[in-house]
Amino acid sequence: MTITHLVTHSGGFHADELLSSVILTRLYPEASVVRSRDAAVIAPGEGKIIYDVGRDYDPEQRIFDHHQRPVPLREDEQPYSSFGLIWKHYGHDYLRALDVPEADVDDIYRSFDKGFVLPIDLIDNGALEPSVAGPLAGLTLSALLESLKPAFDDDAPGADDHAFAAALGVARAFVEAAIRGRAGKRRAETMVLSAIEAAGEGRVLELPRGMPFRSAVEKAGADRLLFVIHPRNGDWVLTTIRKSGDSFESRADLPEPWAGLTDAALEEASGVPGAKFCHNARFIAVADSREAIGRLADLAVAAASA
Repeated sequence: MTITHLVTHSGGFHADELLSSVILTRLYPEASVVRSRDAAVIAPGEGKIIYDVGRDYDPEQRIFDHHQRPVPLREDEQPYSSFGLIWKHYGHDYLRALDVPEADVDDIYRSFDKGFVLPIDLIDNGALEPSVAGPLAGLTLSALLESLKPAFDDDAPGADDHAFAAALGVARAFVEAAIRGRAGKRRAETMVLSAIEAAGEGRVLELPRGMPFRSAVEKAGADRLLFVIHPRNGDWVLTTIRKSGDSFESRADLPEPWAGLTDAALEEASGVPGAKFCHNARFIAVADSREAIGRLADLAVAAASA
């Protein structure tokens, strides 16, 4: 069946139907997005997908709402929003439409569902308080997308629809960046695991370029590794390895005497010709050659092991 209309509610918008529209407009680029509360328009019908409106969840009729009772629930009994329902039924096809390799589709589907879709579902249903984000509550994705709604006293004809259309592009950028990032991590993982094997029992991991590495290091159980080196734009970089994804604490910091130094000052402090920069927080250093960065890495390992 050809999908001709993507139907959601009119008026003010929230993150869930906006993000649902990102998925559906990628899959059905020729379909019209229709925002309405007219009973005839939001009723199931030929060529329609209806979401976040209609007070029913019936995949066979292609209607995906979550405002009715009982609320659609995941297997773990956490509530769906329209975004979660659309992702459940269309997420795999969406990933394929973005040219995610078939071997990675299932893993990225699950990762995106847990890390991106579920928080939107929970916030939209009031099952997660935005206040858990503390001072950053106003910077959650839900809050940022909803900040794109027109002002309360904007009475211009079509103001809500125009704002929705503009916000759709912003939402699309977030979704596609999140997918690209996850796909990139999958590609990087293979390269990092190979580099870990090549490193043997060494404490320094050498990569062919900058790439996500921490999750692969954890997956490999490579607790011995303390630092990573790789080339970057003609220079070489030495970085620390964070203990976890939600912490800035590293397995080992770069030597304290290097903190904040550049060029000749860093060369003198480290004794390494070609040393160019060390961040004041001691998580990254730069040198002009592989030999120089290797010497800095050896010194950093020795200091961390002392």
